[in-house]
Amino acid sequence: MIVEVESSDNCEASVFARFKEVGPARPVLQVRLYERNPTGEWYWVTGWGDDPQTPACSAYAQLVEDSGSGLTYLVYGGIYGLRFKPINIEEPWNLESPLQWGEAYLSLASDRDLRFADSLTSSG
Repeated sequence: MIVEVESSDNCEASVFARFKEVGPARPVLQVRLYERNPTGEWYWVTGWGDDPQTPACSAYAQLVEDSGSGLTYLVYGGIYGLRFKPINIEEPWNLESPLQWGEAYLSLASDRDLRFADSLTSSG
């Protein structure tokens, strides 16, 4: 699998990386990140594409082999990467929001830090 992200207003970094697929890709809605809190905090995640009317698109997580990390969950989105916002913020996806930010992709060690779309929608 190849992840290609172009530099944009969402994410300054451009990336072209190849990974060996180990499992199927699944749509993901939330991720737990540890940058601000050592116990982790949940964030909404979306892909960011090049459609000016609806740039938010699906984000996916897939188990892959990474030469530096062994097995990892690769979270990827659109041609302009991923976009994140805290789960307690109710605002539309927006490049101007100071509460949101973009990344090219995300690598997570465990699926405990992922909330898949099919798990969230079927649990209600």
